[in-house]
Formats: sequence, C-alpha cells, structure tokens
Amino acid sequence: MLIKGYDDRPLAAGETLLTRPGFWSNYLMAICGDRTGAERAVPEWFGDDGADADAFTEILLDPESWPVFRIPATDGPGVVVIYRNLVGDYGIDYLLTHPDRSYAQQIAGWEGEFSGTGLTWHELVRIADSPAPAAEGVGSPAARLLLLLPLLDDLDVPGTAPARLSAALMARGASQNTAPDTAEYLLSHLMDKSRHDPAWNSPLSGGGKAGMSRRR
Repeated sequence: MLIKGYDDRPLAAGETLLTRPGFWSNYLMAICGDRTGAERAVPEWFGDDGADADAFTEILLDPESWPVFRIPATDGPGVVVIYRNLVGDYGIDYLLTHPDRSYAQQIAGWEGEFSGTGLTWHELVRIADSPAPAAEGVGSPAARLLLLLPLLDDLDVPGTAPARLSAALMARGASQNTAPDTAEYLLSHLMDKSRHDPAWNSPLSGGGKAGMSRRR
C-alpha cells in the first residue's frame, strides 16, 4: 500500500482487523485515555475482554506492519487513519483525502494526547454515511463513525448524537446494556478535551489552522 508521505513505511490495509476481538477497545480506549475523577473505561464496554484487548495491542502496534484504515466518501473528502508504529515515536495519524488530489493531508494526530484540527459532528456523520462502494476501504457506517470519532471537535453536538453513537457501538459488538453509557462517556470526554477555539474552522471548509506536516 502506498500513501504519499509514507512511501518507505510498512503500511498494510487494516480493514479486516475491525471485526477482530480487541480492536475497538484498543482504538477507543487509547484515544480517550483516563478522565480525572471519572470511571475508567474497560474492554467489556466495547464487547471485548481483557485478554483479547491485551493480545490485540501487539498486532496494532507491530513496527513491521502499520495498519491503515481507509474511509472514502462518495461526495467529498474522506479520511485515512494510520497507526504510525515507529519505535520510540508511536502515534496515530489522521489524513484528509480529496477526490481531486493525489495526496492526503494530515490534519490531526494522537501521541498520548490529540493535536491538530478536527471535524464537527455533522461532518463526521456525513462522511460515515457516504461510503464509496467502488473504493477500497471501510464500508460499514457504524465502523466508519467510530473510526472518525476521535476527530470530533464540536462544542455543541446534537441531542441525537448519543443514540447514534450507541447504535454504532452495538453494531460493532458492544452490549445494549453498556453501549448508551459508553457513548455518553466518549462524547463527554471528547467535548471536555475539545480543541475548538474562536479561530477554528473545519478543514472541510478550507479553513482551519496551519496544517500538520506529514510523517515520513
């Protein structure tokens, strides 16, 4: 797999990993981390158990194989999520793809905490609900929304957001008994950590702050 800016890196299509036990707890727990004064998330919230989550960590963080998750859209920009498994410089990169461009622009990254520019809830939903059938990548709207979720940068999500996120979690294996609370937990964490400020514009609008350099 080739992505400009990562030409000499061991990128590997990661879409088949999304159905493996341990993926979603690794992905969402790592992004959200610990919240001061709040209950700590556990793998069971995402339909996994601790053993599955621990075992899957080694797969996701393998320096010889960097999982890539492609989220193309039919009517506009899409997103690519890359596990940057450099020894001593681990992180997750979020790239924006444009139908009329041959390269992807890094807009955000995670290295213990989030940096860069994000998207509004409505933009996340638009991309999640616009899979491109003819393009390689993630097709499930539920999986697409969960992969995009760490990009949320919105101080005013709609009242329908928790139910939509809860449904996505259940579609990917979370219990109906835990999914609503997990959805509230994730949204609360992301809004607490919001990177929004008066000068912010979504990168989909052509605005935003100065772009991040791509890892090479």
